Amino acid sequence: MQIVDLVQWPAMVVTVAASWYVASSVKARRNIGFWLFIVSNVLWVVWGVHAHAYALIALQVCLAIMNVRGARKSEPGRS
Repeated sequence: MQIVDLVQWPAMVVTVAASWYVASSVKARRNIGFWLFIVSNVLWVVWGVHAHAYALIALQVCLAIMNVRGARKSEPGRS
């Protein structure tokens, strides 16, 4: 087993934490959730490259794009 095999576990934990924070009614916590999701996307891509999980990599890229879009749309004055 290689160290990179273990990346899936922190990726999972960070993804769950991000979901928790994004669901908060406090804007600062939602912002933390946004950044945690970006970190989780990177972790999943690292693991996906190692595992040759190309569908997972594509999914993480799409989720990151949607997350950035959602964060931009939630800014005041944007719709």
